[in-house]
Amino acid sequence: MLRTLLLSSAIALALTACGDHTASESTMPETAASTAEPADNALFTASTLPFQAPPFDRLKDADYQPAIEEGMRRHLAEIRAIADNPDGPTFENTIEAMERSGELLKRSANVFFMLTGAHTNATLQAAEEALAPKLAEHSDAIYLDPALFARVKTIYDQRATLGLTPEQTTVVEHTYDGFVRAGALLSDADKAELRALNSESSTLSTAFGNKLLAAGNAGGVFVTDVAELDGLDEGAIAAAADAAKAAGKDGQWLLSLQNTTQQPVLASLKNRALRERVLAASTGRAERGDANDTRATIQRLAEIRARQAQLLGFPNYAAYSIADQMAKTPDAALKLLTDTVPAATARARAELAKIQGVVDAQNGGFTAGAADWDFYAEQVRKAEFDLDESQIRPYFELDRVLKDGVFFAANQLYGITATERTDIPVYHPDVRVFDIKDEDGTQIALFYLDPFKRDSKQGGAWMGNFVEQNGLTGAIPVVYNVENFTKPAAGQPALLSFDDVTTLFHEYGHALHGFFSRTTYPSVAGTNTPRDFVEFPSQFNEHWALDPKVFANYARHYQTGEAMPQALVDKIVTARTFNQGYATTEYLSAALLDLAWHTLPAGEARQDVDAFEKQALETYKVDLAAVPPRYRTSYFSHIWGGGYAAGYYAYFGAEVLDHDAFQWFRENGGLTRENGQIFRDKILSIGHSRDLAVAYREFRGKAPSVEPLLEHRGLK
Repeated sequence: MLRTLLLSSAIALALTACGDHTASESTMPETAASTAEPADNALFTASTLPFQAPPFDRLKDADYQPAIEEGMRRHLAEIRAIADNPDGPTFENTIEAMERSGELLKRSANVFFMLTGAHTNATLQAAEEALAPKLAEHSDAIYLDPALFARVKTIYDQRATLGLTPEQTTVVEHTYDGFVRAGALLSDADKAELRALNSESSTLSTAFGNKLLAAGNAGGVFVTDVAELDGLDEGAIAAAADAAKAAGKDGQWLLSLQNTTQQPVLASLKNRALRERVLAASTGRAERGDANDTRATIQRLAEIRARQAQLLGFPNYAAYSIADQMAKTPDAALKLLTDTVPAATARARAELAKIQGVVDAQNGGFTAGAADWDFYAEQVRKAEFDLDESQIRPYFELDRVLKDGVFFAANQLYGITATERTDIPVYHPDVRVFDIKDEDGTQIALFYLDPFKRDSKQGGAWMGNFVEQNGLTGAIPVVYNVENFTKPAAGQPALLSFDDVTTLFHEYGHALHGFFSRTTYPSVAGTNTPRDFVEFPSQFNEHWALDPKVFANYARHYQTGEAMPQALVDKIVTARTFNQGYATTEYLSAALLDLAWHTLPAGEARQDVDAFEKQALETYKVDLAAVPPRYRTSYFSHIWGGGYAAGYYAYFGAEVLDHDAFQWFRENGGLTRENGQIFRDKILSIGHSRDLAVAYREFRGKAPSVEPLLEHRGLK
């Protein structure tokens, strides 16, 4: 299953401006005089905690907005000093000076936007909505200033003669390209229109995220008769009872929604009517015609993006969005996806035929649909592989998977260790903190883990930085992972599905990408890479979940400590390609839907969301009723609120790299410290400090091949 790296559009605007882009006096707004630093607002000064970890014990919800607003004011003042420098532009007094700017804004925004995703509330949401247009205006004040752009362009034009290091040259090129892509070459009239569109887009993306969170929380299914929950285990039923009680309905059971179309409970619920209720609640969560209906927001966002692209000289938003990615063009991204459609859908239809066979054998008397797929697919899996999900979960207790699986694999490959500490304040009691130390004992990162679903958290799983690696200041990364695993009832163990296990490995792969960054300049550090590369290290790390040495170390029964029987291990490995027709088709449907929305040209009539979705799925031949998209348009947070507009294809593009890279490990001895160091040095440590396609070929010895991916998915 594919995972998400959730990126906030607003924080991307703010921190891109802080890192590799600047502004000048001629178009920057006048900034008010500095406000006095509030004595009780801990954001206004650097944290005194280890590695500048956020002082959550001293932070209040009301602190973030004033700190971010003051951060923007200070940042523009710093940028103005750069733009007004009477000395001619040099790398040091312009590009590097920009890289050093905006510390208060970065510090405040990093924490704020993490909380709005992982532990929000009405105060934070109100602040987010108020800040969204201001952050867009702040970014535009920097990108669209002609005087500052002239300094950047001078350095860019002379870069070959300035004696720059390769990393410095890359930073200059990224900075210049960022200005151009933001509209620096536009006329004043077009800049004014773009500013207005950017502000509205930022506001709407924020509104989309808040509406979707509310819709998801309100969309869960309440059950009044426990008999309807037949098929769920005792732990799941107890968790549902706790969720209902927390929602004010003691004595009932609440089946909460996760972010995807399919819901985990559908694999276990025997009651078909309840399965259909759950799926209907999932697919219609944001289409109820109420205040949380997202469709009008989406309609306008699609229009805005098409016009933004047109202003910037592109035929559509996808062309604009993908131009600086590894794929380069929408056609290349589309080909990657559509070439896989025939094999994926054929496999899905064959899987559906087996499911229907089970229904018919049981005299079900109905045609299997999307709400039935997981329930009967589980029965097919049991029949074909003698594999039952309930047999697996007792061997995947969260803490053991984390320490003896995820951390163990990283130690074997890269020599690092993770040691839990309890002296660092956190933003929620579920959050844990770990020191990450290198082989020689040197601390290289601080790591936060937030594992469980709650109503204040957006769906999905993601990684981010409270503090980013910075070679200019010596700052080491302070990284977090957020997941949405079901929290067990009090006194019960947190038992994971194997999908959950791979999620844990996946997100830690992102974290490793952040831990190992060794660049000088923060704008090219860590995960600041193209979307179709950023998912490569995370998806690659999933492979170690099934490595025999790693698996044997963590897959142990939570009660007895006994290793999973080899016969059961073999079944998991053998069943690896099971249901891949469905999994691939639901992903392709969502990725193609994303590109369909973002290849709309400017001036196109406003689209009816439901009709457009239906037509797009038909056009790309992925309109299988029993296999709905992994995300339907109305709750596709990646593309409307998460920074992946026209970029959801990136998971598949990165998957080509991750399987090809894992093939290199197979060819060279597998899980060894030597192999891990090569991968760390050549891939994980370089950020975006050089051409990543060239870097990959140097690591692999050749261009990546799609064959290992097709083999892994059973589509070859």
